Amino acid sequence: MSVKSVTHLNFRGDARAALTFYQSVFGGDVAVVTYKDAGDIQEPAEADQVMWGQVTSGNGFHVMAYDVPARLPYHRGETAFFISLRGDAAEEITGYWDKLADGATILQPLGPAQWAPLYGMLTDRFGVTWVVDVVSDYNAS
Repeated sequence: MSVKSVTHLNFRGDARAALTFYQSVFGGDVAVVTYKDAGDIQEPAEADQVMWGQVTSGNGFHVMAYDVPARLPYHRGETAFFISLRGDAAEEITGYWDKLADGATILQPLGPAQWAPLYGMLTDRFGVTWVVDVVSDYNAS
C-alpha cells in the first residue's frame, strides 16, 4: 500500500494556463481532463474548463489543479489550494478519511465517484481542505 499527498491548486478559469506555465518552469508532462471529458457539465460555459489536471516531472515536481465551478465559492488567495491525498488501497484511504473527519466539515462524503472507486472532500478542524481518493486509471469512454 502507498499514499501520496500533493498540493492541489484552485483557479477560476485559469487552471489550464497555470498548468502550462508550471510545465514551462519545471518541465515534465501536463495531463488535463475537462468537465466535458468527464461527462460532468453542469454549466455549458464551463465545459472546457479543467476538472482535473496535473504537471509531473522527472525531477519530483508534482502539482494538481482545477477550475472551481461558478456555482461554488472561490476567493483568489483565500481558497487557492487543497491537499490531495491519493492512495491505491480503499481500506488505507478510508482509515485516513475517518481520522481526518474527526471535527471536520464534510463537503463531499467519501464514496464511489465516476472517476474513482472512492472520492471525498472535507475541511478539517484546522481549516485545511482535503481531497481524498483512491487512484484509478481515467477512462474517457
